[in-house]
Amino acid sequence: MTQVIQLDKVSKRFLYRPEQPRTLQESFASLFGLRNRAPAEELWALRDISFAVEKGDTVGVIGPNGAGKSTLLKLIARILEPTSGRITAKGRVSTLLELGAGFHPELTGRENVYLNGSILGLTRKQIAERFDELVAFAELERFIDVPVKHYSSGMYIRLGFAVAIHVHPEILLIDEVLAVGDESFQGKCLVRISELQAQGVTILYVSHNLDSVRKVCSRALWLDEGIIRAEGNPETVIERYLDSVRAKEGVEPSPAVSEERRRWGSGEAEIVEVKFLDAQGKECDLFTTGQMMRVRMKYRAHKTIKRPIFGVAIYTREGIHINGPNTRTSGYNIDHIEGEGEVEFVIDHLPLLRGEYDFTVSIYDYNSVHPFDHHHRMYNFKVERGPIKESEGTLYIPCRWRHTSKVSHPREV
Repeated sequence: MTQVIQLDKVSKRFLYRPEQPRTLQESFASLFGLRNRAPAEELWALRDISFAVEKGDTVGVIGPNGAGKSTLLKLIARILEPTSGRITAKGRVSTLLELGAGFHPELTGRENVYLNGSILGLTRKQIAERFDELVAFAELERFIDVPVKHYSSGMYIRLGFAVAIHVHPEILLIDEVLAVGDESFQGKCLVRISELQAQGVTILYVSHNLDSVRKVCSRALWLDEGIIRAEGNPETVIERYLDSVRAKEGVEPSPAVSEERRRWGSGEAEIVEVKFLDAQGKECDLFTTGQMMRVRMKYRAHKTIKRPIFGVAIYTREGIHINGPNTRTSGYNIDHIEGEGEVEFVIDHLPLLRGEYDFTVSIYDYNSVHPFDHHHRMYNFKVERGPIKESEGTLYIPCRWRHTSKVSHPREV
Protein backbone atom coordinates (compact mmCIF):
# COMPACT_ATOMS: atom_id res chain seq x y z
CA MET A 1 0.00 0.00 0.00
CA THR A 2 1.02 3.62 -0.61
CA GLN A 3 1.51 5.93 2.36
CA VAL A 4 -0.13 9.27 1.53
CA ILE A 5 0.27 10.95 4.94
CA GLN A 6 3.47 10.68 6.97
CA LEU A 7 4.43 12.42 10.21
CA ASP A 8 7.97 12.03 11.48
CA LYS A 9 8.69 13.24 15.04
CA VAL A 10 6.29 16.18 14.74
CA SER A 11 5.89 18.66 17.58
CA LYS A 12 3.92 21.89 17.82
CA ARG A 13 4.52 24.58 20.45
CA PHE A 14 2.40 27.63 21.18
CA LEU A 15 3.49 30.59 23.30
CA TYR A 16 0.96 32.40 25.47
CA ARG A 17 0.89 34.88 28.34
CA PRO A 18 -1.31 33.71 31.21
CA GLU A 19 -2.10 37.22 32.47
CA GLN A 20 -3.59 39.77 30.12
CA PRO A 21 -4.56 43.38 31.02
CA ARG A 22 -8.10 43.37 32.37
CA THR A 23 -8.85 47.11 32.52
CA LEU A 24 -8.18 50.19 30.38
CA GLN A 25 -5.68 51.45 32.97
CA GLU A 26 -3.78 48.14 32.94
CA SER A 27 -3.66 48.18 29.13
CA PHE A 28 -2.33 51.76 29.18
CA ALA A 29 0.30 50.85 31.76
CA SER A 30 1.42 47.83 29.75
CA LEU A 31 1.63 49.88 26.56
CA PHE A 32 4.12 52.35 28.09
CA GLY A 33 6.08 49.76 30.03
CA LEU A 34 4.74 50.94 33.39
CA ARG A 35 3.54 47.42 34.26
CA ASN A 36 5.66 44.32 33.98
CA ARG A 37 4.24 41.83 31.51
CA ALA A 38 4.07 38.21 32.53
CA PRO A 39 6.67 36.05 30.78
CA ALA A 40 5.43 33.94 27.89
CA GLU A 41 4.72 30.31 28.70
CA GLU A 42 4.99 27.29 26.44
CA LEU A 43 2.11 25.03 25.50
CA TRP A 44 3.07 21.89 23.59
CA ALA A 45 -0.02 20.82 21.62
CA LEU A 46 1.84 17.87 20.07
CA ARG A 47 5.01 16.18 21.25
CA ASP A 48 7.23 14.16 18.94
CA ILE A 49 4.49 12.13 17.22
CA SER A 50 5.09 9.79 14.28
CA PHE A 51 2.57 7.80 12.25
CA ALA A 52 1.58 7.07 8.65
CA VAL A 53 -1.75 6.70 6.85
CA GLU A 54 -2.17 4.37 3.88
CA LYS A 55 -4.06 5.40 0.75
CA GLY A 56 -7.78 4.74 1.22
CA ASP A 57 -7.63 4.39 5.01
CA THR A 58 -10.17 6.13 7.26
CA VAL A 59 -8.48 7.00 10.54
CA GLY A 60 -10.51 8.22 13.53
CA VAL A 61 -8.69 10.56 15.91
CA ILE A 62 -10.08 10.50 19.46
CA GLY A 63 -9.14 11.97 22.81
CA PRO A 64 -10.23 14.55 25.38
CA ASN A 65 -10.52 18.29 24.75
CA GLY A 66 -7.08 19.85 24.47
CA ALA A 67 -5.43 16.59 23.37
CA GLY A 68 -4.07 18.11 20.13
CA LYS A 69 -6.58 16.60 17.68
CA SER A 70 -7.53 19.80 15.84
CA THR A 71 -3.91 20.97 15.82
CA LEU A 72 -2.96 17.70 14.13
CA LEU A 73 -5.41 18.28 11.28
CA LYS A 74 -4.32 21.91 10.85
CA LEU A 75 -0.69 20.81 10.56
CA ILE A 76 -1.53 18.22 7.89
CA ALA A 77 -3.60 20.86 6.04
CA ARG A 78 -0.67 23.32 6.26
CA ILE A 79 -2.78 25.87 8.11
CA LEU A 80 -0.11 25.63 10.82
CA GLU A 81 3.56 24.76 10.52
CA PRO A 82 5.21 22.32 12.95
CA THR A 83 7.75 23.53 15.48
CA SER A 84 9.85 20.50 14.63
CA GLY A 85 9.55 17.34 12.59
CA ARG A 86 8.39 16.64 9.06
CA ILE A 87 4.93 16.19 7.51
CA THR A 88 4.20 14.78 4.06
CA ALA A 89 0.75 14.75 2.45
CA LYS A 90 0.48 13.45 -1.12
CA GLY A 91 -2.60 14.53 -3.04
CA ARG A 92 -5.32 17.19 -3.05
CA VAL A 93 -6.21 17.97 0.57
CA SER A 94 -9.73 19.16 1.42
CA THR A 95 -10.65 20.21 4.94
CA LEU A 96 -13.73 20.66 7.08
CA LEU A 97 -12.39 22.16 10.28
CA GLU A 98 -13.86 24.63 12.75
CA LEU A 99 -17.17 26.31 12.05
CA GLY A 100 -16.94 28.87 9.24
CA ALA A 101 -13.22 28.32 8.60
CA GLY A 102 -12.32 29.54 5.11
CA PHE A 103 -15.54 31.52 4.61
CA HIS A 104 -15.56 35.30 4.31
CA PRO A 105 -18.59 36.52 6.31
CA GLU A 106 -19.33 39.45 3.98
CA LEU A 107 -19.41 37.28 0.85
CA THR A 108 -22.44 35.29 -0.26
CA GLY A 109 -22.56 31.51 -0.25
CA ARG A 110 -22.04 31.52 -4.03
CA GLU A 111 -18.99 33.78 -3.78
CA ASN A 112 -17.51 31.67 -0.98
CA VAL A 113 -17.94 28.49 -3.05
CA TYR A 114 -15.96 30.01 -5.92
CA LEU A 115 -13.37 31.47 -3.55
CA ASN A 116 -12.79 28.17 -1.71
CA GLY A 117 -12.82 26.15 -4.92
CA SER A 118 -10.14 28.35 -6.46
CA ILE A 119 -8.01 28.11 -3.30
CA LEU A 120 -8.22 24.32 -3.61
CA GLY A 121 -6.97 24.46 -7.18
CA LEU A 122 -10.16 24.28 -9.26
CA THR A 123 -10.77 26.43 -12.30
CA ARG A 124 -13.88 28.60 -12.56
CA LYS A 125 -15.23 26.20 -15.18
CA GLN A 126 -14.74 23.18 -12.91
CA ILE A 127 -16.52 24.95 -10.06
CA ALA A 128 -19.42 25.92 -12.33
CA GLU A 129 -19.80 22.30 -13.48
CA ARG A 130 -20.22 21.12 -9.87
CA PHE A 131 -22.01 24.15 -8.47
CA ASP A 132 -25.64 23.05 -8.81
CA GLU A 133 -24.96 19.59 -7.35
CA LEU A 134 -22.98 21.17 -4.50
CA VAL A 135 -25.76 23.61 -3.59
CA ALA A 136 -28.42 20.89 -3.81
CA PHE A 137 -26.44 18.69 -1.44
CA ALA A 138 -26.13 21.59 1.01
CA GLU A 139 -29.88 22.27 0.68
CA LEU A 140 -29.16 25.99 0.37
CA GLU A 141 -30.78 26.89 -2.95
CA ARG A 142 -32.83 29.69 -1.35
CA PHE A 143 -29.90 31.16 0.55
CA ILE A 144 -26.91 30.72 -1.75
CA ASP A 145 -26.86 34.45 -2.63
CA VAL A 146 -27.17 35.60 0.98
CA PRO A 147 -23.99 36.73 2.84
CA VAL A 148 -22.83 33.83 5.00
CA LYS A 149 -22.69 36.09 8.09
CA HIS A 150 -26.46 35.56 8.18
CA TYR A 151 -26.16 31.74 8.06
CA SER A 152 -26.96 29.54 11.04
CA SER A 153 -24.32 27.12 12.30
CA GLY A 154 -26.10 24.28 10.50
CA MET A 155 -26.07 26.20 7.20
CA TYR A 156 -22.35 26.88 7.63
CA ILE A 157 -21.72 23.16 8.11
CA ARG A 158 -23.83 22.09 5.15
CA LEU A 159 -22.05 24.49 2.81
CA GLY A 160 -18.61 23.66 4.23
CA PHE A 161 -19.10 19.90 3.87
CA ALA A 162 -20.54 20.27 0.38
CA VAL A 163 -17.50 22.28 -0.75
CA ALA A 164 -15.08 19.84 0.90
CA ILE A 165 -16.46 16.77 -0.89
CA HIS A 166 -17.21 18.31 -4.30
CA VAL A 167 -13.62 19.35 -5.01
CA HIS A 168 -12.85 15.65 -5.55
CA PRO A 169 -10.31 15.40 -2.72
CA GLU A 170 -7.67 12.71 -2.42
CA ILE A 171 -7.29 13.44 1.30
CA LEU A 172 -10.23 14.67 3.41
CA LEU A 173 -9.74 16.09 6.92
CA ILE A 174 -12.91 16.33 9.03
CA ASP A 175 -13.12 17.87 12.50
CA GLU A 176 -15.92 17.53 15.07
CA VAL A 177 -18.05 20.04 13.16
CA LEU A 178 -20.31 17.29 11.76
CA ALA A 179 -21.96 17.14 15.18
CA VAL A 180 -23.48 20.57 14.51
CA GLY A 181 -25.64 19.39 11.61
CA ASP A 182 -29.12 17.98 12.11
CA GLU A 183 -29.72 14.22 12.17
CA SER A 184 -30.90 14.03 8.58
CA PHE A 185 -27.85 15.87 7.25
CA GLN A 186 -25.51 13.74 9.39
CA GLY A 187 -27.00 10.73 7.64
CA LYS A 188 -26.30 12.27 4.22
CA CYS A 189 -22.74 13.04 5.27
CA LEU A 190 -22.10 9.47 6.44
CA VAL A 191 -23.49 8.10 3.17
CA ARG A 192 -21.20 10.43 1.19
CA ILE A 193 -18.24 9.46 3.36
CA SER A 194 -18.94 5.81 2.48
CA GLU A 195 -18.95 6.75 -1.21
CA LEU A 196 -15.62 8.56 -0.83
CA GLN A 197 -14.18 5.52 0.95
CA ALA A 198 -15.26 3.33 -1.98
CA GLN A 199 -13.44 5.75 -4.32
CA GLY A 200 -10.21 5.33 -2.35
CA VAL A 201 -10.19 8.75 -0.64
CA THR A 202 -8.02 8.89 2.48
CA ILE A 203 -9.89 10.35 5.48
CA LEU A 204 -8.82 11.64 8.89
CA TYR A 205 -11.85 12.03 11.10
CA VAL A 206 -11.71 13.82 14.47
CA SER A 207 -14.74 13.13 16.65
CA HIS A 208 -15.97 12.74 20.22
CA ASN A 209 -18.74 10.51 18.84
CA LEU A 210 -17.11 7.14 19.46
CA ASP A 211 -20.00 5.29 17.83
CA SER A 212 -19.36 7.03 14.50
CA VAL A 213 -15.63 6.24 14.78
CA ARG A 214 -16.51 2.57 15.27
CA LYS A 215 -18.78 2.63 12.24
CA VAL A 216 -16.76 4.52 9.63
CA CYS A 217 -13.09 4.10 10.57
CA SER A 218 -10.67 1.32 9.68
CA ARG A 219 -8.11 2.57 12.23
CA ALA A 220 -8.16 4.80 15.29
CA LEU A 221 -5.61 7.05 16.96
CA TRP A 222 -5.89 8.12 20.62
CA LEU A 223 -4.24 11.44 21.42
CA ASP A 224 -3.77 12.69 24.97
CA GLU A 225 -1.70 15.72 26.02
CA GLY A 226 -0.15 15.82 22.57
CA ILE A 227 1.08 12.21 22.72
CA ILE A 228 -0.17 9.13 20.86
CA ARG A 229 -1.38 6.76 23.56
CA ALA A 230 -2.66 4.03 21.23
CA GLU A 231 -3.35 3.32 17.57
CA GLY A 232 -4.78 0.41 15.61
CA ASN A 233 -8.12 -1.39 15.58
CA PRO A 234 -10.87 1.15 16.45
CA GLU A 235 -12.62 -1.00 19.05
CA THR A 236 -9.37 -1.81 20.88
CA VAL A 237 -8.25 1.83 20.89
CA ILE A 238 -11.67 3.09 22.01
CA GLU A 239 -11.79 0.59 24.87
CA ARG A 240 -8.35 1.68 26.09
CA TYR A 241 -9.42 5.33 25.89
CA LEU A 242 -12.63 4.69 27.85
CA ASP A 243 -10.71 2.72 30.48
CA SER A 244 -8.44 5.73 30.90
CA VAL A 245 -11.40 8.10 31.25
CA ARG A 246 -12.98 5.92 33.91
CA ALA A 247 -9.69 5.56 35.76
CA LYS A 248 -9.37 9.36 35.95
CA GLU A 249 -12.91 9.50 37.32
CA GLY A 250 -12.01 6.94 39.95
CA VAL A 251 -14.26 4.21 38.52
CA GLU A 252 -12.82 0.73 38.94
CA PRO A 253 -13.25 -1.65 35.98
CA SER A 254 -15.89 -4.29 36.61
CA PRO A 255 -18.08 -6.66 34.56
CA ALA A 256 -21.00 -4.24 34.91
CA VAL A 257 -18.90 -1.34 33.65
CA SER A 258 -17.61 -3.46 30.77
CA GLU A 259 -21.15 -4.34 29.66
CA GLU A 260 -22.24 -0.71 29.96
CA ARG A 261 -19.35 0.30 27.73
CA ARG A 262 -20.47 -2.21 25.09
CA ARG A 263 -24.11 -1.13 25.03
CA TRP A 264 -25.47 2.26 24.13
CA GLY A 265 -28.55 3.91 22.65
CA SER A 266 -31.45 6.26 23.39
CA GLY A 267 -33.77 3.44 24.49
CA GLU A 268 -36.97 4.19 22.54
CA ALA A 269 -36.59 0.62 21.31
CA GLU A 270 -34.46 -2.09 22.87
CA ILE A 271 -33.31 -5.58 22.10
CA VAL A 272 -34.40 -7.76 25.03
CA GLU A 273 -33.19 -11.21 23.92
CA VAL A 274 -30.76 -12.71 21.42
CA LYS A 275 -30.60 -16.44 20.58
CA PHE A 276 -28.49 -18.48 18.17
CA LEU A 277 -30.47 -21.27 16.50
CA ASP A 278 -29.71 -24.16 14.13
CA ALA A 279 -31.77 -25.19 11.10
CA GLN A 280 -34.27 -27.01 13.32
CA GLY A 281 -34.78 -23.99 15.55
CA LYS A 282 -32.83 -25.53 18.42
CA GLU A 283 -30.83 -23.08 20.51
CA CYS A 284 -27.06 -23.58 20.27
CA ASP A 285 -23.82 -21.64 20.17
CA LEU A 286 -21.67 -24.22 18.34
CA PHE A 287 -21.90 -24.45 14.55
CA THR A 288 -19.96 -26.11 11.75
CA THR A 289 -18.75 -24.46 8.55
CA GLY A 290 -21.48 -24.62 5.92
CA GLN A 291 -24.30 -25.14 8.44
CA MET A 292 -27.42 -22.95 8.59
CA MET A 293 -27.27 -20.35 11.35
CA ARG A 294 -30.19 -18.26 12.58
CA VAL A 295 -30.08 -15.38 15.03
CA ARG A 296 -33.38 -14.41 16.65
CA MET A 297 -33.63 -10.93 18.15
CA LYS A 298 -36.59 -10.05 20.34
CA TYR A 299 -37.27 -6.34 20.68
CA ARG A 300 -39.53 -4.01 22.63
CA ALA A 301 -40.43 -0.62 21.12
CA HIS A 302 -41.74 1.87 23.68
CA LYS A 303 -43.22 4.06 20.95
CA THR A 304 -43.91 3.81 17.22
CA ILE A 305 -40.64 3.94 15.31
CA LYS A 306 -40.87 4.37 11.56
CA ARG A 307 -38.44 2.62 9.21
CA PRO A 308 -36.06 1.15 11.81
CA ILE A 309 -32.85 -0.53 10.74
CA PHE A 310 -31.86 -3.81 12.41
CA GLY A 311 -28.20 -4.65 12.03
CA VAL A 312 -25.67 -7.28 13.04
CA ALA A 313 -21.90 -7.59 12.89
CA ILE A 314 -19.46 -10.48 13.23
CA TYR A 315 -15.97 -10.08 14.70
CA THR A 316 -13.09 -12.39 15.39
CA ARG A 317 -12.11 -12.59 19.05
CA GLU A 318 -9.11 -10.41 18.14
CA GLY A 319 -11.49 -7.63 17.09
CA ILE A 320 -11.29 -7.94 13.28
CA HIS A 321 -14.60 -6.87 11.75
CA ILE A 322 -15.67 -9.57 9.28
CA ASN A 323 -19.14 -8.50 8.21
CA GLY A 324 -21.86 -5.99 9.15
CA PRO A 325 -25.14 -6.29 7.21
CA ASN A 326 -28.40 -4.60 8.12
CA THR A 327 -32.00 -4.77 6.95
CA ARG A 328 -31.69 -1.66 4.78
CA THR A 329 -28.60 -2.74 2.83
CA SER A 330 -30.15 -6.21 2.41
CA GLY A 331 -33.27 -4.63 0.87
CA TYR A 332 -35.57 -5.79 3.67
CA ASN A 333 -37.59 -2.74 4.67
CA ILE A 334 -39.56 -2.66 7.92
CA ASP A 335 -42.27 0.01 7.79
CA HIS A 336 -42.49 0.51 11.56
CA ILE A 337 -42.24 -1.25 14.91
CA GLU A 338 -44.34 -0.81 18.02
CA GLY A 339 -44.56 -2.95 21.15
CA GLU A 340 -42.87 -6.36 21.10
CA GLY A 341 -41.71 -8.40 18.13
CA GLU A 342 -38.94 -10.52 16.63
CA VAL A 343 -36.46 -10.18 13.79
CA GLU A 344 -34.41 -13.11 12.47
CA PHE A 345 -31.08 -12.96 10.70
CA VAL A 346 -30.42 -16.13 8.68
CA ILE A 347 -27.22 -17.43 7.08
CA ASP A 348 -28.06 -20.44 4.89
CA HIS A 349 -24.47 -21.69 4.67
CA LEU A 350 -22.16 -20.32 7.36
CA PRO A 351 -18.85 -19.44 5.63
CA LEU A 352 -16.79 -19.02 8.81
CA LEU A 353 -13.93 -21.40 9.51
CA ARG A 354 -13.05 -22.90 12.87
CA GLY A 355 -12.76 -20.33 15.64
CA GLU A 356 -14.53 -18.21 18.24
CA TYR A 357 -16.52 -15.17 17.16
CA ASP A 358 -18.19 -12.12 18.73
CA PHE A 359 -21.60 -10.93 17.56
CA THR A 360 -23.18 -7.45 17.58
CA VAL A 361 -26.90 -6.60 17.27
CA SER A 362 -28.46 -3.16 16.94
CA ILE A 363 -31.50 -1.03 16.11
CA TYR A 364 -30.91 2.34 14.40
CA ASP A 365 -32.92 5.00 12.62
CA TYR A 366 -33.27 4.78 8.83
CA ASN A 367 -30.07 6.80 8.23
CA SER A 368 -28.05 4.54 10.57
CA VAL A 369 -27.05 7.63 12.55
CA HIS A 370 -29.19 7.50 15.71
CA PRO A 371 -28.82 4.32 17.84
CA PHE A 372 -31.93 3.15 19.68
CA ASP A 373 -30.05 0.15 21.09
CA HIS A 374 -26.60 -1.16 20.20
CA HIS A 375 -25.09 -4.30 21.78
CA HIS A 376 -21.45 -4.25 20.73
CA ARG A 377 -19.78 -7.69 20.64
CA MET A 378 -21.91 -8.81 23.58
CA TYR A 379 -22.68 -12.31 22.21
CA ASN A 380 -20.41 -15.18 21.29
CA PHE A 381 -20.49 -18.38 19.27
CA LYS A 382 -18.02 -21.02 18.07
CA VAL A 383 -17.46 -22.72 14.74
CA GLU A 384 -16.01 -26.18 14.15
CA ARG A 385 -14.62 -27.42 10.87
CA GLY A 386 -17.10 -30.22 10.14
CA PRO A 387 -16.77 -31.97 6.77
CA ILE A 388 -14.93 -29.03 5.15
CA LYS A 389 -11.16 -29.60 5.15
CA GLU A 390 -10.15 -25.97 4.67
CA SER A 391 -8.56 -24.57 7.86
CA GLU A 392 -6.43 -21.56 6.90
CA GLY A 393 -7.83 -18.07 7.47
CA THR A 394 -11.29 -17.00 8.60
CA LEU A 395 -13.67 -17.58 5.67
CA TYR A 396 -14.51 -20.62 3.56
CA ILE A 397 -14.75 -19.61 -0.10
CA PRO A 398 -15.93 -22.41 -2.41
CA CYS A 399 -13.50 -22.75 -5.30
CA ARG A 400 -12.30 -25.04 -8.12
CA TRP A 401 -8.82 -25.81 -9.41
CA ARG A 402 -7.84 -26.19 -13.05
CA HIS A 403 -4.54 -27.21 -14.58
CA THR A 404 -3.40 -27.10 -18.19
CA SER A 405 0.00 -27.95 -19.58
CA LYS A 406 1.47 -27.52 -23.04
CA VAL A 407 4.01 -30.28 -22.40
CA SER A 408 2.75 -33.86 -22.47
CA HIS A 409 4.73 -36.46 -20.56
CA PRO A 410 4.01 -40.07 -21.56
CA ARG A 411 2.96 -42.25 -18.71
CA GLU A 412 4.99 -45.32 -18.04
CA VAL A 413 3.12 -48.57 -18.38
